[in-house]
Parts: sequence; structure tokens; C-alpha cells
Amino acid sequence: MTSPLTITSSGAVQTWTIDNQGVGNAITGLDFIEAFERAVHEANRSTEVRAVILTGAGKIFSSGGNVKEMADAEGMFGLDPRAQRRAYVDSIQRIPRALDRLEVAIIAAVNGPAIGAGCDLAMMCDLRVASEKASFAESFVQIGLIPGDGGTWFLPQAIGYERAALMTLTGERIDAATAKEWNMISTLVPHDDLLSAAMDIAERIAENPSESLRMAKRLLQESRTSSLETVLGMAAAMQPLAHLDPEHTVRLERWRTK
Repeated sequence: MTSPLTITSSGAVQTWTIDNQGVGNAITGLDFIEAFERAVHEANRSTEVRAVILTGAGKIFSSGGNVKEMADAEGMFGLDPRAQRRAYVDSIQRIPRALDRLEVAIIAAVNGPAIGAGCDLAMMCDLRVASEKASFAESFVQIGLIPGDGGTWFLPQAIGYERAALMTLTGERIDAATAKEWNMISTLVPHDDLLSAAMDIAERIAENPSESLRMAKRLLQESRTSSLETVLGMAAAMQPLAHLDPEHTVRLERWRTK
């Protein structure tokens, strides 16, 4: 059986490609969720991986949830409300929790529409590069739903409360140029240049020492919700470990002799 998430490597950079094209690269099924969790686990375990690119196969980044399953009340969508609540925790919500555990930087290379949970998945990444063919929609309310995957946490982090409210409460789609203007994405490129642009950023990240990259990312994540004192305390505990890293000694000598 073909995996809905394919993984390739180029040096210290992995590319994860959502390949579920029959359903618009929907984030659906335990096979996808488990593949995603395995990818995170393996990247964390490897000292060789220093950055990840996440993209979609074909013309769509991700269409989000499987609307056909919802309409047909299949799987978790046929459960009673109490069981469905638990099913959300045990299924789609495993994705943001897994990405929160990912120790290396992850860059979304948004190749086309990122809709609903697909938009939220892009927002869960550390950086976003988009093709001119990309678009974004927090479209849940248009089918009478809410972001069940943490979108109301991730989207305001990316673009601020008011713009997140506009997208969430209208469900309307924005194009790639608007996403760039709103700082939803860091880089907007011609479609054919998307993966090379994402790889350029990933390789620039991956040039740096593995352990300091992982600790720096954790500090950035903690800074979203923790107090200054908490982050300072973590930094004080982490920095001596960085000083003891052999890569620090090598890089310091290079700087000293420039």
C-alpha cells in the first residue's frame, strides 16, 4: 500500500510530500496520521536531519478534511457527539501535537490551495514559502464547522487576531499575494521555483550545528506562550550544553580566524 506521506532526503534536508491526490491531499485516515507521527519521530531521532520541507503532490497543498466522509457520515463523522469529541483528540489533533514535538525547522512549500485543515497545517510550520498558484482559506464556517485542529491558535499567531478573525468568520479564500502582504508567508515565488526556493532556505538552516538549531527552535516555540523569565531560564540551562558541543568549538575557531 502506498504511503499518503512520501519522504525523500537531500543531505540534511528531508522533503515530506502529502500524496493523497484522490481526495485532494486531504488530511484523513489513521494511516496518514500515523505516517506523519513516524516522520516526526524519525526526524527527531536522526542527528543527520536538520530541516524539513512539507509540500503537496500535484496541484493542491491540502484540501483539509475529507468532505465526502463528512457528508456520508463515515468513520468518526458517524459517531455520537461524545465519541466524536474523543475521535478528534485521537485523530486530527495528533497532527499539531506531533509538529509541536518536531525538533527541527519545518518549512511549508505551499504549491496550491491550502484549505481548512490544510491551511492550518501550513500555519503549524515554522516558515511558509508559497507558489503564485497558492491560496489559503480557513473555510470551516462555510460548511457549518469550526477549526477542530487548533487553527484558532495557529492562524492568529501567523497573521494577528483581526486578520485571523476575518478569515475564520467569513471562511473566504485569500490569494498568494494577499498572504504575502499579511505576512502569512515569508516568500512568494513563481510556481516552478517553489521547491528550489524552499530548499534554499532549508539548506541555509541546515548549514548550522544540529543541537543549537534544535534548542533555538524550542526556545522560539516556548516564547509563544511562556513568560520572559521562563524563556530566560531555559536559555540559561541550554546555553552551557551548546558551549560543550564540539560543533560550537569548530565554528568558533572558524569565526576567530576569519
